[in-house]
Amino acid sequence: MEKNVLVIHGGGPTAVLNASLYGAVLAARESGEISHVYGAIGGSEAILKEDFLDLMQVPEEDLKRLLVTPGTAIGSSRYALSDEDYAKMPEIFGRWNIRYVLPTGGNGTMDTCGKIQKACENTGIRVVGIPKTIDNDIAVTDHTPGYGSAARYLAETVAEIGADVKSLPIHVCIVEAMGRNAGWITAASALAREKKGDAPHLIYLPERPFREEEFLEDVRRLHEKLGGVVVVASEGLKKENGEPIVPPLFRSGRSVYYGDVGAYLAELVIRKLGIKARSEKPGICGRASIPLQSAVDREEAVLAGRTAFEAAHSGQTGVMVSFVREDRADGSYRMHPGTVPIQEVMMYERKVPDSYINTRGNDVTDAFVSWCRPLADIKHREFIDFQESYWERKGKSE
Repeated sequence: MEKNVLVIHGGGPTAVLNASLYGAVLAARESGEISHVYGAIGGSEAILKEDFLDLMQVPEEDLKRLLVTPGTAIGSSRYALSDEDYAKMPEIFGRWNIRYVLPTGGNGTMDTCGKIQKACENTGIRVVGIPKTIDNDIAVTDHTPGYGSAARYLAETVAEIGADVKSLPIHVCIVEAMGRNAGWITAASALAREKKGDAPHLIYLPERPFREEEFLEDVRRLHEKLGGVVVVASEGLKKENGEPIVPPLFRSGRSVYYGDVGAYLAELVIRKLGIKARSEKPGICGRASIPLQSAVDREEAVLAGRTAFEAAHSGQTGVMVSFVREDRADGSYRMHPGTVPIQEVMMYERKVPDSYINTRGNDVTDAFVSWCRPLADIKHREFIDFQESYWERKGKSE
């Protein structure tokens, strides 16, 4: 009887999601025991529609292009599966001789992974989750594929914005970062700094309550000192009472839509401080950029896909691939993949720990920068700053 694999993508794409798909297909081919690797076209709903594409038929030269293709080549969704949907799956998998199911995604998808595994108990079908999210908020893993590239994109973008604002230091620029309730991406903007005084000058994470008066005080002080100020703020900032700082714009059932945090803060600076301000929102550019894709992130995404197949092939089920960072005496970065029970992951949200946030809550610590830097794979920048060298020379001559 033939053995087949099914890969499912859930939730928002990343710059390396297709790299995990590539890793899973490659490992299945190399095993010599798999007849078909199916991709569910359009996410979890495709299972019920039995809308599968056989990726084993894709030529190798085309398959390699997955490594540098943004989005997801097989589509994704946020389709809410019902208990009845899960109950139908074992029969569908049996009809297609699917023995290994590899759901790829974030917290919600890992919850789906656990429920698929439960529905397939005692059937011989093995279910292994592949972590994926730019938010980096999945529990029981050092980090997730997708985060490193999003971190690099934001850091490089903020570095360039910083050079712009320094050139014409007359306003405050608020950069809004993605990440919902976790500030991992926002924090990564600290990697933009090459030396003391570089942007970003202020960083606000959703792990700490946003205090308007402290924010305005910080902005006023830095504007008086520098003229141009770059602030990076999470889209998930909340007040002391837990409510979002931006009032809701629209409600539809359980869904609530909020305005832009960046625009709200820029308006606040203008109204309260009388300082020129503007907002920038990279948004999904940060999860779709191939030119700023982290090579480390890409390689680890391939490894995650490969490890998921190998785990299922070796008999594991009801687990998720995890990354374990190794402590090395020389401080260099190295990790190895492992697996963790899916029950330890399902719907848990991993936040930025206090040790990575400064006391005032307007910046990150050196410990975070050291943790994050190897994931983003940022090379040293060589921006030319003649102004700075001019003032250095002028100071020495005087």
